[in-house]
Amino acid sequence: MRSIQRLLAHGFIGAHLALYSATGGRIGGRLGSLRVLLLTTRGRRSGQPRTVPLVYFEAGDRFVIIASNGGQAADPLWWSNLKQTPEASVQIGAEIRRVRARLASAEERARLWPRIKHENPAYAGYEKKTRREIPVVLLETC
Repeated sequence: MRSIQRLLAHGFIGAHLALYSATGGRIGGRLGSLRVLLLTTRGRRSGQPRTVPLVYFEAGDRFVIIASNGGQAADPLWWSNLKQTPEASVQIGAEIRRVRARLASAEERARLWPRIKHENPAYAGYEKKTRREIPVVLLETC
């Protein structure tokens, strides 16, 4: 059953990436009221570019992404990639920007996390599913 779920998830993500890229974010740039960006990291083992669609929030001139991994016990691979190589790029709509990632400080997380859970209540559910503190990641334009 898990392998079928993984195949479906990979198929959905692949279709999402293709539509977002082909339409400059007109299709796939939003999930309901939530905004979506494409994050491209460097694979920590392969060195190859890896792109994933992620819901994001804004905090001043920074973008905020959440390494929830659906509440799983392990961090998502994109966060592992960013911890090794924090330089990445994001596509928001048709615009591509270079960014540098960092973990939000305890103070920043305390300020941002309640707002994020309010804007996307799924994160509150993910928080209940896992024992790890879900990383709040800040992307700053280079």
